[in-house]
Amino acid sequence: MLFNYLKISLRNIRKQRLFSGLNILGLGIGIAAVWLMVLYVADELSYDRFHAKADRIFRVTQQAQWATGSFKLAPTSAPFAPALQNEYPEIEKTVRISVEGGGKIRFQEKQVDAYDIYFTDPSVFDVFSYPFLHGNPATALIGPQKIVLTNTLATKLFGDASRAMGQTVFFSNNFPNTVTGVIEDTPVNSHLHFSALRSLPPDYTSGWQAGDIYTYILLKEGADAAKLEAKFPAFYAKYLQKEIGDADYHMDLQPLTDIHLHSQLDYEISPNGNINTVYIFSAIPLLILVIACINYVNLYTARSLKRIREVGVRKAIGSQRFQLVGQFLTESFLMTLLAGLAGFLLAKAALPFFNQLAEKTLTLHYRNDDLLTLGIAAAFLLVIGLLSGMYPALMLSGYRPVMALKGQLGNQPGGAGFRQSLVVFQFAATVVMIACAGIVYRQISYVNHKDLGFNKNQVLTFHIDKNDVRTQVGALKEKLEQNPVVESAAAASNPIGNNSIGSTALFVETNTGEMPATTQMTQRFMADADYLRTMEIKLLQGRDFIANSSADLAGSVLVNEALVKKQGWQSPLGKRMRYPADGEGKVKELTVVGVTSDFHTYSLQHKIEPLVIQLAPPSEQDNVYVRINAAKTTEALAHIGRVYKTFDAEARPEFQFLDENFAKQYQSEQRQGNILLAFAVLAIVIACLGLFGLAAFAAEARTKEIGVRKVLGASVQDVVLMLSRDFVKPVLVAIAIGTPIAAYAMHKWLQNFEYRETLSWWIFALAGLIAIAIALLTVSSQALKSALTNPVKVLKAE
Repeated sequence: MLFNYLKISLRNIRKQRLFSGLNILGLGIGIAAVWLMVLYVADELSYDRFHAKADRIFRVTQQAQWATGSFKLAPTSAPFAPALQNEYPEIEKTVRISVEGGGKIRFQEKQVDAYDIYFTDPSVFDVFSYPFLHGNPATALIGPQKIVLTNTLATKLFGDASRAMGQTVFFSNNFPNTVTGVIEDTPVNSHLHFSALRSLPPDYTSGWQAGDIYTYILLKEGADAAKLEAKFPAFYAKYLQKEIGDADYHMDLQPLTDIHLHSQLDYEISPNGNINTVYIFSAIPLLILVIACINYVNLYTARSLKRIREVGVRKAIGSQRFQLVGQFLTESFLMTLLAGLAGFLLAKAALPFFNQLAEKTLTLHYRNDDLLTLGIAAAFLLVIGLLSGMYPALMLSGYRPVMALKGQLGNQPGGAGFRQSLVVFQFAATVVMIACAGIVYRQISYVNHKDLGFNKNQVLTFHIDKNDVRTQVGALKEKLEQNPVVESAAAASNPIGNNSIGSTALFVETNTGEMPATTQMTQRFMADADYLRTMEIKLLQGRDFIANSSADLAGSVLVNEALVKKQGWQSPLGKRMRYPADGEGKVKELTVVGVTSDFHTYSLQHKIEPLVIQLAPPSEQDNVYVRINAAKTTEALAHIGRVYKTFDAEARPEFQFLDENFAKQYQSEQRQGNILLAFAVLAIVIACLGLFGLAAFAAEARTKEIGVRKVLGASVQDVVLMLSRDFVKPVLVAIAIGTPIAAYAMHKWLQNFEYRETLSWWIFALAGLIAIAIALLTVSSQALKSALTNPVKVLKAE
């Protein structure tokens, strides 16, 4: 019987090549989209799960809120780890990580840029799983100035990683480090990305509010993280309250496997994903597959008129309904199998493009297991075949024999109204995706072109590695400006636009002249006296720094408008600020000498925060800003490189343009927009395939009507309009349904940006017009073909 089902199914597929081809292609595209997205979602969900003890590893984070400020921080500070270890027996191990261990690393004549190096404790290999290729994890980082290299970095430096053991490598300031181990490269699906680990000095410490260390703990087996968290208020009272004061303070234990998708704290150790993005990217391909399945149902039910008599004859000669259901489901499964093969080929062809789009290195084999991949694919195709084929099978097998032999549908569902409702769903989904893609691109364009409060165009930065060069920054800038290709130069403590300026706690004088008892968090930035001029930042009140002024170095600051507004200062000049007392009880006081206009140091996902700018001492002038002539970029880069080599002959400065720094912060949103656009195109293609099939069937079913109309004087335009009108109506309904859904979704998405475009009506109108145009183009081609048919031949045909 199964063989007979297959033979009949193959015969029907060959007989109805157009509709079979449309179904196979539509389902194939949907299956390919889901396949790629399953790989993407599985990769996102797999982050940090490769660690053997991942279920017991937690990151310690902190957040606080008080009358004059708040913070939500991923890092803590050096004293946290030893204090936690001493206080709570539930903790088996602690490990601290500092991201400040990178730079230019040298072995003999070979020099490699490696800025992704961490300082860490020896316990890092007890907590995390990093397989050793060479060396002993128990002793690798015990003692000062030890380094463990990843295989890639060891190969770059020594040619062969096995030669690295015992060698001494040097960093830019001639700090020697002995290589004590080589580990495998860190997996891509990790929130910790490094090329080497250096030993953190055992006596390293900092203030409780420093926020310069990431603290991880390994709980003992059976320990409850929630119960441990409940004890943290006592920890705050014992160690932190005297530092922070009365605040609503919380320490949290963040599961290691939650960090990538569920953590959006300040100063994350690396850019994280977002669980909402995973939800969206899971829903979109499933929606595309639903659209493809709807195509199948639509076309199958439309073609059912051609098979009514077949059903009647089968029933008349004794076929049971379950046999008819089996026949039609066999056709569905065969069609789905062919679509699965098409989907595999499409996914394989699209994978390089998708990897580039999503910045992944995915393969078509789930977890690199061919058997598992094949099993999942088979189960998936079985479900798709059942879901897409069940309704047509039940509908076709349900015809009454007498009515079926007459070629009549009777009271069976599946008529034009049902098919139109499915078309409405398809195009509503399409309208939503078109509108969303348009709004994402408009927002990205907005953030890339918004006035940031300074002129970011043609400004580049580069880092100074050596301390002795930092003491010569004045001479370096002077030499750079001798060539007209350099318009101006300045130095600062950080390159802005990387979302890593940093904050500090300060006592800030009130408008009434009182110094409050509690601190507030403000962004802190150090720059030289040429910074405002180079960046073209407006000075609204007071004066700029005076170069090499000991008084300014001692305690003068510039503040931005945001701080002035927050404090309610009527006369900001002369206002005082004060750092908390240091370990020796000394207090440093600052005085406001100038007010700048607000400018963005962070991307536009963040609002402009109160900012304090201090005059940078030589040790902090490690980032040079250079504004170059826009017409002579290549010449300017060559000039800067030549000049810098006169100060550091071994240097190979890496130039970063500020506009690119800011653009990098929107890469995630850009990827979302690109993927959304790609899937919107797929949805349009699939919807058009279905609409084309329905239009072809409608034209075929009304062939004689068209012939009669033409004989009675109807023009080609009249016939095209008649056939097109029936398909435009459901598209208009789809626009009415899809527009509010898209508006709500994009309103929620735009909340990720502090500065954002408004939801303009014309974007939704344009999405609707695009949908109508696509529908008309798809239907009109088939309608025109029917309208041009010779009516004499049509009326003669039976």
